[in-house]
Amino acid sequence: MNSVRTVVFDLDGTLVDTAPDLISALNFVLDREGLPPVPLESARTMIGAGARRLIERGLEQDGRSDSPQDITRLTDDFIEYYAAHIADASRPFDGLESALDDLQANGYRFAVCTNKLEWLSKLLLDRLGLSARFAAICGADTFGISKPDPAILQQTVARAGGQLSTTIMVGDAGPDIGVARRAGIPVIGVEFGYTDVPIVDLKPDRLIGHMSELPAAVESLILHRSAF
Repeated sequence: MNSVRTVVFDLDGTLVDTAPDLISALNFVLDREGLPPVPLESARTMIGAGARRLIERGLEQDGRSDSPQDITRLTDDFIEYYAAHIADASRPFDGLESALDDLQANGYRFAVCTNKLEWLSKLLLDRLGLSARFAAICGADTFGISKPDPAILQQTVARAGGQLSTTIMVGDAGPDIGVARRAGIPVIGVEFGYTDVPIVDLKPDRLIGHMSELPAAVESLILHRSAF
């Protein structure tokens, strides 16, 4: 078996609790449009498909559907505001760094595969002091494709110097489960992320409720793969 073992993570709702800053940016845009804010807790399930889709969902809360040109304008405003406030309240999920330490000590390398823009992903991880942890940080604009298209995961793994045969995906929502399934790799679902469909219903290979459970889940899947 290839000695390079890779764990690929989704970002929003998996590595980092970004909802407070994302929803703050969304509400900034909605307020400028004269629309009421969306509550943080109910809006968490709207995250995960990129900024443009988040804005569309925010507008839909008020029964509004804007033109593609207006959505582009609002998305630009959103990104400008979000970039300036990207780590005001966003924090890694509890136990993340200890889990990464344990996995790294066992020879794993890490990558990020997200539908967030690459430069925003790197900016966020830079601000949180996490960028150096990852051999590759790839977003929807890196290769011009988004999850669940398997090509984004395949190319992320390649950029990290890994092999699909020794890779595990970790994510919180449908696009993560879907991209892993289409790429033919096992996937761990986290119960603390952002999804409008309960993660258990998406049937990941393993399910964890805290990052402290991640190393054991990864090891069990790697052992399972090596047995076949």
